[in-house]
Formats: sequence, C-alpha cells, structure tokens
Amino acid sequence: MPVRQRHAVIVGAGIGGLTAALAVRRQGWKVTVCERAEGPATVGAGIVLAPNALRAFDAIGFDPAPATGRGRAVAMGLRRPGGGWLDRADPAALAARYGRAPLALHRSALTAALAAELPAGALRYGAAVTAVEESDGRAVVRTATGDLTADVVIAADGIHSPLRRRHFPRHPGLHYSGETAWRTVLPAGAVPAGVEGAAETWGRGERFGTVPLADGSLYAYATAVAPAGYRPADVRTELLRRFGTWHHPVPALLERIDPGQVLQHDLYDLAAPLPRLHDGRIAWIGDAAHAMTPNLGQGGCQAVEDAVVLARLLTGPDVPAALAAYTRARLARTDALRVRSRRAGRVAALRHPVAVAARDLAVRAVPARASLRALDDLFDGFTLPGPAPDRGGPGGGRTGSGRNGRRARGR
Repeated sequence: MPVRQRHAVIVGAGIGGLTAALAVRRQGWKVTVCERAEGPATVGAGIVLAPNALRAFDAIGFDPAPATGRGRAVAMGLRRPGGGWLDRADPAALAARYGRAPLALHRSALTAALAAELPAGALRYGAAVTAVEESDGRAVVRTATGDLTADVVIAADGIHSPLRRRHFPRHPGLHYSGETAWRTVLPAGAVPAGVEGAAETWGRGERFGTVPLADGSLYAYATAVAPAGYRPADVRTELLRRFGTWHHPVPALLERIDPGQVLQHDLYDLAAPLPRLHDGRIAWIGDAAHAMTPNLGQGGCQAVEDAVVLARLLTGPDVPAALAAYTRARLARTDALRVRSRRAGRVAALRHPVAVAARDLAVRAVPARASLRALDDLFDGFTLPGPAPDRGGPGGGRTGSGRNGRRARGR
C-alpha cells in the first residue's frame, strides 16, 4: 500500500509563510498556502536579508539574489540630521566576518520568487482561515473557500494573528512601541543623485532611512514618536515638516514620493513571549509567533529562520514531537531578539537634547570592530537542527551555524 503524502496547510502568504511552504515542500510534503487577501500585494516596501536569513535560505536550496533580479549588498550607516556620520558599516567587512553582506530586495519581488517555486494550485488567495480544529489525529482547517485536512498547520498570519488570539486567549497581545512608521519605494527614475548606499539618520524622536534595492529603486522609511493611531491628513506635508531640513538627499526624496504609495503603520511588538510556539498541530512563525519592532532588521529574517528550522524538524515521523522541538529550538532566540529590538528602539527614539547628545557620542565612540562583534549573535545565531526525535527522546540536535555559516548550511 502506498504511503500517504503528508499535508501541510500554511496560513499566510508573506515571506515567512511562503518560505515555510517551500521548505516543507522540499521535505516531501504536499503544501497548501491559504492567504486571506485577494491577490499579491501591489504596494510594498524593501527588506534587508541579513547573513543569518541568507544562510537559512541556503539550507533549503533557495538563492534570493538571482531570483529577484540582481541582489545588492548593503550595510547600514548612521548619520545625524546635519549629515555627519555617527557610524559607517563596511559591506566588505561584513562579508569577511559572516560569509556575505546583507542583501537588499523589494519584498514583493522576494515573495513572487518564493511563490514561483511552489506547484500550481498550492497558493490560494481569498481563502481566509477562520478556525483550526483537531479530529482523529489530524487538523481540520476551516477556510472561506472550504475545509482542508492537514497533518500540520503553520500559522504565518501576521502580527494580528487571529489564530494566535484564538489559541492563546490569556496572552496580553501587542505592545505599542510609541512610534509610527512610514515606508515607500521610489522607482529607479525618481531616485535623486547623491544617494550613497544604505543609511539611517537619527534625530530627536525621529528617524529617516534609505536602502538602495536590487532593481535600482530605493526603499525609504521614516519613524516618529507619536500617539497610536496618529494619521496626518497630508503625508508629504507631514514628512517635510519633520524631515525637510535634514541633510541631502532627504528633502529631495520627500519631494518625489508618491503619497498614494506610502504605507503607514504604528510599530508594535508582542507584550510578552508566547508560552510556546505550538498548540496541538499548529505552529506559529514570524510576526504571528514573536512580533518584534524593526530596529534590528530581524523581523523577516527570523520568519525565514523559523520556517527552515520547522521544516527540518518535520522530517521526522512524529508531528507533535516535531512541534515541541520547534518551540525548544526557537522560543529563546526569538524572544531575546524581540526584547533587544525594543530596547534598541528606545535608544534610537530618545528626544531630550542631552540624552540625544550622549547617545550620539556613545555611538561614535564604539570602535568599528566592536560594532561588528555586537552583531555576532544576530548573524551567526542561526542553527539548523536535525529531525525531531520520536516522542520522549531528547530535543532535536543542533548542528550550529559557525562563522560564515559553514555548518548551518548543512553541508
């Protein structure tokens, strides 16, 4: 009698969900991705894939650089509003220490490349998941387009995850960071001259960042301390009021943005860690599992790590044991980064002139080598476990990452 192919239902077609679908598919599973939106997002932003995320992609045989055009290596520098540099990171130094420099891409290009690796019919738009129930040792996934039966459900349904709220009703939910953020992508023809690599500028309670993307476009973002729900009537006027006197090319960029293509989101993270990253036959990944502020640039990267680790553990025969091993493998790392990102945001958002001056002086005083060492646990922290053991055995073994990711790649 032929062995039944196991079925994974992934809830959400963002970077984490699509990475999970691809990773699990390459372990021999049938996959179905249920996305509540009616189609791919047409307005988006950029993402910087740090070396840890790139090594995770290596582990499943996916290279985002050629799949999305021509990858662009970046390293973020820090500036003052007048243009002076607080810190300048060297892509070559990052590549030498971690095996490669971070790679900047458009989010929609990355999700399209991941989706293209899935079989026809695996990705279903307009299929909101309303509930997950267990029956006879399998999961029944209730969707707007009908029910699905699955051996595992991977919840990648975002920061406001309905499945997280349903299965962890006593969790305190989200915590507002005190900042709102604007994001947009300027097409290549609209990018003014004088944009020199990726940079973030820190003012008093305000930040502005630019990241050149692979296709010649430019990802621009800004944050400001503001009440939750604050929405200016005129985005361009608001941004010029806040940033119009800052160094070049900030004012020129603001004059060229399309207000209709600017996203604004208040910045939230989880108020506390989840008690575990699984419940029954459901596992949570990415923002649904451990929403963090973007101050470390690790939100999407950790979603990729989650997906690849979970897929590796699901090679074993016992799904509940695999999900328990996933919690053991991922909960401590992701929560430590959530807390660290919150703290970093508080420092970056300082407003008192004396505190800001002390912060800037401290940043400038840190030697370049020490700045790099501070990234080791981020960029070298990806570990690739072996398959989950049978129930009752020790948690899946770590292979580790190692400098330059030699071991994390599973090679």
